[in-house]
Amino acid sequence: MALYSLGDMASHFMLRHQNVRLNADMAQLAQEMASGQTADIPRHLNGNYSYIGDVERKLRVLDGYDTAAKEASLFTSAMQTALNKVQQTTTTLASDLILAGNTSLPEGMKVVSSTAKGELGALLSALNTNVAGRSLFSGAATDSIAFASTDAILTELKTLVTGETTLSGILNAIDTWFDAPGGGFETNAYQGATTDLPSFLVGEGETIELTLRGDNPAIRDLLKNTAIAALTAEPDLGFPPSLQGALLVSAGKNLMSSEGAITSVRADLGYAESRLEESKTRGSAERASFEMSRNELLGVDPYETATRLEAVRFQLESLYTATSRLSQLSLVGYL
Repeated sequence: MALYSLGDMASHFMLRHQNVRLNADMAQLAQEMASGQTADIPRHLNGNYSYIGDVERKLRVLDGYDTAAKEASLFTSAMQTALNKVQQTTTTLASDLILAGNTSLPEGMKVVSSTAKGELGALLSALNTNVAGRSLFSGAATDSIAFASTDAILTELKTLVTGETTLSGILNAIDTWFDAPGGGFETNAYQGATTDLPSFLVGEGETIELTLRGDNPAIRDLLKNTAIAALTAEPDLGFPPSLQGALLVSAGKNLMSSEGAITSVRADLGYAESRLEESKTRGSAERASFEMSRNELLGVDPYETATRLEAVRFQLESLYTATSRLSQLSLVGYL
């Protein structure tokens, strides 16, 4: 009877090959045990990628919608914060203007006019807010600030009303500068675009439009009346106390009247925010559904995987034992 044996080198390579294979099997099974999904997708799906490809594609689309919704939420939230600051500032200022204007005390009017100048700067700062380097109220021109500086605006207005001596003359001049198409406000004060921010695609055929810009009429009115109050006590203009009082009262009343317009603007933003939340809720539900489908396609039986893992572990231990014994063989020991 012929006997066949393997030489030392052949045995070494055979044991090494088995060791590598068993370690690879163990790593794969451990990964599957931890993730609950197969590590060998082609074999698990028998080479049929059509269903899993469609599921993965839809999950990637949902990722895009989710990113757009998060970006839109960031914009609307920051806009609400800025407008809340604007509204609080002008509400308090309006009462102070009316009170100071009715008392007609020069020092009191000087103080409240100086306060209005500071508040105008605060309003412009809030409206120049940017998120992640993108300006909120500049429309499509997100790379530029929405408004020029306080000093630049007041300097133009001061030049405009110099020489005016009546309430109607001053108000008409400032109204024209702020409200006329192509006037000073649109050409020198507002630095943003006249086109809206591109819409956000947050779902299948669902977009969110954020059309609020710094040249919105409600924002113009707030800035206009705050600027009137800031100019009232300017020494260079030399308005008499009676005219200063009339200007402060007019600005204060108009600021109060603008309250409803700003509230309406914020309500529109609130509606956009509610739609975003609904969209994110639908997206989460769709994502859960597709992830469940993916798990069904790629999932493995945890009991079977554990059994196979234990079998491979036993084989590996047996291999180590055999290798250890073979390494101790010698001619002297054999003899």
